[in-house]
Amino acid sequence: MRNKDAGARHHRLIYLLSVAQRRVQRWMAAQPSSEVTPAQAGLLFILGKQNGVLMGEVGAALDMGPAGISGLVDRTAAAKLVERRADHEDGRAWRVWLTPKGRTALAQAKASAAQVNAALTDGFTSAEIDIVARWLTSIQDKFPRQLSTELSGDP
Repeated sequence: MRNKDAGARHHRLIYLLSVAQRRVQRWMAAQPSSEVTPAQAGLLFILGKQNGVLMGEVGAALDMGPAGISGLVDRTAAAKLVERRADHEDGRAWRVWLTPKGRTALAQAKASAAQVNAALTDGFTSAEIDIVARWLTSIQDKFPRQLSTELSGDP
């Protein structure tokens, strides 16, 4: 179902989405109780669900390429929140594990995320939030990480 409502073209959705993302990330990073960056929190959330994940799997889950996830894991390991270990079956692969300090940071990140989610949803019904969540999720399908030549304009 496509939205052909002429009014929909005037919402400046790209601008609004971009500004909203930057403001939420800045606000989260500026919190005094925030021991981790939003990106590090994402890494901790993944490891909280399944510890010892392959770096490539973490990168895919966070929609990051190899260089980006490597840098994120390096910074998070330097903060002693995670550690990287060689995979037992494939010596070329690396797995990422939470440290005890990382588990504490994860608990704090969960509490912070709950506060942010409460602020984001304040004033909206559950049905409205369901629509927003569906719309945001649909963006991942409409604009896949690996652009096809059709979308990128390459021959």
